[in-house]
Amino acid sequence: MEKQEKRTGNEISAFLKTFLVALTVVMLITTPAAAFVGRTLDAPIMGGNAVGGIGDGGGIPVLEEEIAFLIPDDSPFFDAFTNTKKVNVLLLGVNGGLTDTIMLACFDIKNKHVDIVSVPRDTYFHREGYYGEAEHKVNAAYRKNPVNSAKAVSELLLGIPINYYVVLEYDGVAKIVDSMGGVPMDIPFDMKYRDPLDTPPLVIDLKKGEQVLNGDQAVQFLRYRKGYLDADLGRIKAQQQFMKNAFKQCLSFDLPKIATTVYNNVTSDITLRVALYLASKGIGISEEDISTYMMPNTPDPNPPYYVYPKTKEIAEMLTEIYSIELEEELGEGSL
Repeated sequence: MEKQEKRTGNEISAFLKTFLVALTVVMLITTPAAAFVGRTLDAPIMGGNAVGGIGDGGGIPVLEEEIAFLIPDDSPFFDAFTNTKKVNVLLLGVNGGLTDTIMLACFDIKNKHVDIVSVPRDTYFHREGYYGEAEHKVNAAYRKNPVNSAKAVSELLLGIPINYYVVLEYDGVAKIVDSMGGVPMDIPFDMKYRDPLDTPPLVIDLKKGEQVLNGDQAVQFLRYRKGYLDADLGRIKAQQQFMKNAFKQCLSFDLPKIATTVYNNVTSDITLRVALYLASKGIGISEEDISTYMMPNTPDPNPPYYVYPKTKEIAEMLTEIYSIELEEELGEGSL
């Protein structure tokens, strides 16, 4: 019985992580065991977690031990950030040591809602002591430590606290997609691209039209960006649609099989206890409870193609996500 409970707990933890990275919300809420276990975990778990997380065997960086967020008292978001019932999880899709995909999943425990904010990988982020144009893009902040990316994303999003992270490499994405039987997508146009210098060499060859993408094809779709009029920004919109379709696909598939694959292919500082608690709080969430955003920005059409964050519009986005009202109009650079 104890062995069975342990196995079920591992599956639930995998469900939660997948939910938080917006691959499949329903995985955790369709597991009856989540409701049962949740009744024993009725106290909020926000900090004080054991070192090590799920999918790594322990010893990985823990955000809440390494980051002290200092939100200015005069910030219009001070009360919202400090008194929130939200849990914010950073999703990092890593390729070649860079964060190719950056998303923040904000789980509103009280209202059972998930907001997903995508941050363009080319977003300008100055790092003191680093030189070269590429080093001042937010995707370069990672340097094999998700804490670095969390600090950068928090700063870009006006000091928003980030509680946990999930790191997923593209080979892991392929395995997860295959475990769910592929993901249905309507490819808007033929996607062709080759990069023989990538490791391994990147070959993208997808035909226009409705189809079910297997793991390798899904990676091609997620990495493609050259054919979009707005390049990486267009790719972000496509990634968000992919996540919604993946969510639908998981509604009627082999959840334990998917959970096991997720569990073995992600690294996260989300502990099993935290996963069980959040899973219990996610019961009842549906597709309509997921909202997607892109960090407001101004893209530079000239090399090195930086994407500059728009402070005022970011503030407006956060007021919507946190359901607060600002007393005065914010201007660029006022936060």
